[in-house]
Amino acid sequence: MSIKLSILDQSPIGANETAADALRQTVDLAILAEKWGYHRFWVSEHHNSEELAGSAPEALISYLLAKTNQIRIGSGGVMLQHYSPYKVAEIFNVLSSLAPGRVDLGIGKAPGGLPLSTRALQQKRINDGQSIHEKLSDLKSLIHNSLHEKHELYGVKAYPNPPEPAHLFLLGASENSAKLAAELNISFVYAQFINSDQNELENSLNAYLDGGGNNQDFHLALSIIVAETDQEAENLKGESKVIRVNLESGRHVTVKSIEQAEKFAEQAGESYSIEEQEAAIIYGSKETVRRQVLELQNSLGINEIIVLTPLVDAATKRKSYWLLGEAFSEAAGDFKKTLTKAGTE
Repeated sequence: MSIKLSILDQSPIGANETAADALRQTVDLAILAEKWGYHRFWVSEHHNSEELAGSAPEALISYLLAKTNQIRIGSGGVMLQHYSPYKVAEIFNVLSSLAPGRVDLGIGKAPGGLPLSTRALQQKRINDGQSIHEKLSDLKSLIHNSLHEKHELYGVKAYPNPPEPAHLFLLGASENSAKLAAELNISFVYAQFINSDQNELENSLNAYLDGGGNNQDFHLALSIIVAETDQEAENLKGESKVIRVNLESGRHVTVKSIEQAEKFAEQAGESYSIEEQEAAIIYGSKETVRRQVLELQNSLGINEIIVLTPLVDAATKRKSYWLLGEAFSEAAGDFKKTLTKAGTE
């Protein structure tokens, strides 16, 4: 079975760099990803962050579509809890009308930031108690112009009507998220780089399949670093950690540092506990990484991975993606057979 390779980029801001630099590097990487034969290029949504520049994926997607020609461009993802499904549908229908057949709409359930930025995003908004299930269901219906006649908004249209609506995905890292995606009959992306528990991954896949989904619509998001040698890749990986904050209310969130965890809990105003674990990163030479990825593919029966390379240095990150593409140039039938090193240095 061939495997499709896609990219999730978070527009990290390096030392002595500006957010404008980070966004330019994201654009450059998207152009190269298309040249190298990657299937999708997604950008993320983070708020009130000094480390990540991508706070408005819909704006960045529009620019990336204009700078590329064939590669699918999308969100990884839009944090739907903050927004009206109707407005999100309008935005992505505009994008899909500008670039038919190339737009992906990945939806995230997380806040994409700390509680203070969540309050800012939802300031003075009336909370009607609509669940993420209801919002996602409404979004799907609005994108496909299929609101039920008994729906309170029946008759409204999210114009324009694109030739091909955006492809809808739910992003998650739990069995419950997989069940929701299956119930709504939409594609699912399991964020293994956030939750590396193998049992949870397998349970999520089984829940998706049992709910009527299929392996082809179940994608895996992985952190991968590829270098010339295993040792070089290990050096690049460093001591990356994943920090999980568990609030007294039962809510939990994954952040990148103890400092962020403490800020989250402070802004939430709740008692909390913190779990720290090594980040789940596949790393090594082309041969090492290809072997590990193919083992995952064979065990899960999936045909696409979405790769986040957790490196800030743009040149090093580009080289990792180029090496990853080269590693699968023979293993994946739909990946270009020849790649050049243009742009990797």
